[in-house]
Amino acid sequence: MDPLQALSTDRLDLRRPNPEHDLDELFTIFSDPDGWWYDPDGRHREPDRTRDWLTRAAARFDTDRLSYWTVRRRDNGTVIGVGGAQRQRTGAWNLNYRIATAHQGQGYATELGRAAHAAAMKVDRDVPFIAWVAEHNTPSRRVAERLGLENHGPAVDPSDGEVRLAYSDRPIGPFHG
Repeated sequence: MDPLQALSTDRLDLRRPNPEHDLDELFTIFSDPDGWWYDPDGRHREPDRTRDWLTRAAARFDTDRLSYWTVRRRDNGTVIGVGGAQRQRTGAWNLNYRIATAHQGQGYATELGRAAHAAAMKVDRDVPFIAWVAEHNTPSRRVAERLGLENHGPAVDPSDGEVRLAYSDRPIGPFHG
């Protein structure tokens, strides 16, 4: 197994998602309306949507060596979310995370983001590492800033065509998704 499929930080255990094993805990997180206050339409309403998301994330480890992990606390094994870095169509790395609302505000997203950036740079340091953030999502903007990512202003996120703030570890050019 590639070492990037399973790694640990000070407080987190990051593992390649197992769509069947992780489904119940992660569907609870993906379906929590409090976690989607900034984008209510993104909320998962059916477990199949979460299973499909996890299946795609797990498969990207096989094609790209890196993707989004299931995130557990190291001290007790509790699943608290998902996240990591995944390739976009542009070739750039996309930082994504979803932390359970009960565990937000404790620095887990920043710790996960640092691990994702380090892993992405091991795989391919020649492309930008970008966090696409809704302008009104102040908590995610703060995480991006704590990671040292620079706000390059609004741009079209190639993953879905939405305009978001592009926080990146380097200058970025126009995207043609």
